[in-house]
Amino acid sequence: MNRLAVPVHQAAETSPMVLGLDVTELLLAVLAVVVVIAAVGFGVVLLGRQRASKREHDLHRDLQEQRQDIERREHRLSEREDRLDADLRHLEDRVAELAAVDTDLETRRAELLDIEEERRLTLERLAGLTAEDARRQLVESIEADAKRTAAILARDIEKHAQEEADERAKRVLATVIQRLASEQTSESVVSIVHLPGDDMKGRIIGREGRNIRSFEQITGVNLIIDDTPEAVLLSCFDPVRREMARLTLEELVADGRIHPTRIEEVHERSCLEVQRLCVRAGEDAAFEMGITDLHPELVATLGKLKYRTSYGQNVLKHLVESGHAAGLLADELGLDRTTCVRGAFLHDIGKALTHEVEGSHAIVGAELARTHGESEDIVHAIEAHHNEVEPRTVEAVITQAADAISGGRPGARRESLEAYVERLHRLEEIALGKPGVEKVFAMQAGRDVRVMVLPDVVDDIAAQVLARDIAKQFEEELTYPGQIKVTVIRESRATEVAR
Repeated sequence: MNRLAVPVHQAAETSPMVLGLDVTELLLAVLAVVVVIAAVGFGVVLLGRQRASKREHDLHRDLQEQRQDIERREHRLSEREDRLDADLRHLEDRVAELAAVDTDLETRRAELLDIEEERRLTLERLAGLTAEDARRQLVESIEADAKRTAAILARDIEKHAQEEADERAKRVLATVIQRLASEQTSESVVSIVHLPGDDMKGRIIGREGRNIRSFEQITGVNLIIDDTPEAVLLSCFDPVRREMARLTLEELVADGRIHPTRIEEVHERSCLEVQRLCVRAGEDAAFEMGITDLHPELVATLGKLKYRTSYGQNVLKHLVESGHAAGLLADELGLDRTTCVRGAFLHDIGKALTHEVEGSHAIVGAELARTHGESEDIVHAIEAHHNEVEPRTVEAVITQAADAISGGRPGARRESLEAYVERLHRLEEIALGKPGVEKVFAMQAGRDVRVMVLPDVVDDIAAQVLARDIAKQFEEELTYPGQIKVTVIRESRATEVAR
């Protein structure tokens, strides 16, 4: 206590005025602060009371508005309920009225049914027919009239369609033939090899005919040496084999060394060369047609047709020409060009194998195409292009038309008109010589012979025997390409005259 008092006393003695002034000012400042705080607190209290009073007033007003809104809604609901009650009473009245009307309708319907039944019985009694009989007679009469009208209409439509089809077909074929430009073909059934001199013939023959015998034995081709100056002929039914022999002989003549061993060596190289040329020719033809997915075996087989001719027309060129014609026909008729071109291009591929496989070139070609993955549409177009199989698709008909366009154009084939007419006349003459035959028609360029027989002379069993006999005589007496189908027709007719 004394330790604290002594410094204060000393300080008071040092500066008593300064200390007294500072305490007074400090008290005044504290008092001012207290007054300000009290005033602020009082103002805050007043402001809070005012806000609370205003909030209370607002709440009271909102509550009053909500109460009024609820009262209005209750009034509207009451009015709506009154209207619904009135509508319900009206609907109940309508239901009662409709029930009464329905009852009345049922009563009238029963009365009408009784009246209708009475009228039906009266009509049946007066007409002498039942309602079912009358209905059946009426239906039969209407059906007969409808059939007659339909037959007349169908006949008119068919006649008009036939006329329009003929006109359009002629126009399409004329357009296709006009647009198809092909070179004329002139091929020979033998190959000619030119020699540098006639003394070369002796070297080809060899001592005592040794060389010529070896050549024919190795190549399978007949070598004809006649009086033709500086030339020899090669003859063989197989054009590919004949081409191999021609290349062999040309190389032997150019080399000058001709003896059996040399002939065999050169022939082996010629075989490989011809095979390469066949593949190249098949690829070129397929490329010209725009076909890139042919099986390699089909390509090589097509190439062999480069050395095959039919009535003087090169078969490979014929296939290319037929493909172009089929494409033009497909464009004119709005058909699938790819399928039509492919079918026409492959239709004669069987001619490359007809000397190796039995059967017509159409059937052989179809089997070959089926074996190597061609679609059934293409196979059918191949097998049906000579009507050996009935055409079932429009692509098959297009193939037939393209084949006819290519083979029938001027300059395409070398068979003379006289030989063609003579061959068909001979076919009809053989068939007409059989007993019971009335008429004979050679059709499809001699590939189809139709024989009409007398039904009272030739029965069904005799007709079968007759067809076999005629076909056998054709095989024995005639030479023809492909096959000839003989059809014997036995028809019975009953005729009466209405007077």
